[in-house]
Amino acid sequence: MSQEQSHLMLPSDSAWLALEQPDNPMTITVMLRVEGLTAARFREFLNVYWVAWERFRYRPVWRTPAWYWQEDRTFNPARHLDVIQDPFDQAQLKRWVSTRLNDPLPFYRPLWKFWLAPHAEGGAVLLLRIHHCYADGLSLLGVFDQLCPSSPRQYPALYGAPEVPKLGQWTETAQQWLSSMLTQLANTEMPRASVSTGSAHKQVGKAVQSGARLVHKISEFLIEEEDTPSDLKQPLLGHRSCSWSAPVELERFRKIAKSTHTTINDVLLACVAAAVRPKLGLTQEQLNDAVMHAAVPVDIRVQLPKGIKPDDGELGNCFGTVFVPLPVDGESALERLFRVKHETRKLKKSIQPGLAWGLTACAPLLPEVGRKPLADLFFRKASAVVSNVRGTPETRYLAGCAIKEQMFWVPQAGDIGLGVSIVSYADQVQFGVVADKAVLAAPDEFLDDCLSELEQLAGES
Repeated sequence: MSQEQSHLMLPSDSAWLALEQPDNPMTITVMLRVEGLTAARFREFLNVYWVAWERFRYRPVWRTPAWYWQEDRTFNPARHLDVIQDPFDQAQLKRWVSTRLNDPLPFYRPLWKFWLAPHAEGGAVLLLRIHHCYADGLSLLGVFDQLCPSSPRQYPALYGAPEVPKLGQWTETAQQWLSSMLTQLANTEMPRASVSTGSAHKQVGKAVQSGARLVHKISEFLIEEEDTPSDLKQPLLGHRSCSWSAPVELERFRKIAKSTHTTINDVLLACVAAAVRPKLGLTQEQLNDAVMHAAVPVDIRVQLPKGIKPDDGELGNCFGTVFVPLPVDGESALERLFRVKHETRKLKKSIQPGLAWGLTACAPLLPEVGRKPLADLFFRKASAVVSNVRGTPETRYLAGCAIKEQMFWVPQAGDIGLGVSIVSYADQVQFGVVADKAVLAAPDEFLDDCLSELEQLAGES
């Protein structure tokens, strides 16, 4: 393979290969319920529209000391689609999706695959598994936004993106941005001679205060207390199962948020906190002193300059992580909700997302022996990953067929064995859960507890 057909991956993408573990693959899973979608329609969609993103024709290849994107000269879209004729009912479908979650993706091909079950009970099911190195959730959402118009008679107007080397520009921009950010934060530049002595003293004082605040914020992140040992922190078995709830009207969440002066996201996290509580295996006395965090992905594209963040429609990873304390010791639904609100407000202006993104991007640059300590720095701080994705408020159409449901499951890194997904689409909300069987054997019970908390909040607010 010639050098022109391969190029170095960006650190923010290759990080998900560097941090991967055999019992915790870094793959994103997306499930769409698409009314009337046939194999012929989807093959045309795949061949014309999906592969217009050139990255989907590339596979990650390790060449010491770095990861490369390398074009697959034998690429054939047909190898990335299986059509399943089984008429799955809901229980069979959940077992089938769980099995697919545990299937390895072959490294000798691009790391993504579709499955289509056109005869599933309730409408055709389209399942996608894709490695995190290709894109984060928002990038994938952008792809589907472009490919799935709001009318069945409308064709995608703009779609696709070339795969071009960007490491040089990315690195140069990142260095300039980091230097500018540190200068602004620390204000270390000495005052000019023309500045009065009193003014100079004030500037020096401000510089010291800014530097001290920066050091304090970084220290707070690095020494964040680890989660209390619990049933969610068991050694992983490497076998996962998943489930998802029935759709819930988004208006129910809006009413609770409005009456309590919170946000929809606060309500969602409070529901997760309530569902987690009985799964910890702790006594009431232990719960009173328990510490539990949820690792919550946060989009940081707006904070980054052009040259680092992906362009519109471009694939890539551009998010950081905040560690939200969950009030698992809360005695009532409203108490849990208001405590979540308090914690999320504190984190809104935090440097945690940017710092986490930067440290994660360092993973590919470290020798293998140094990657586990870096992963532990993050993932011992949390017992679950909770990701909230906002889909479009209106129904979208794939290959002219209405998308009735959207669901996805997030990967969990390090020793985290529980992932909770919250998806809003077409004025509906669904909860999804994926868990290693060592930490959660019955995902449906977890979802029932999420919905039960929603009922309690509706009754108390």
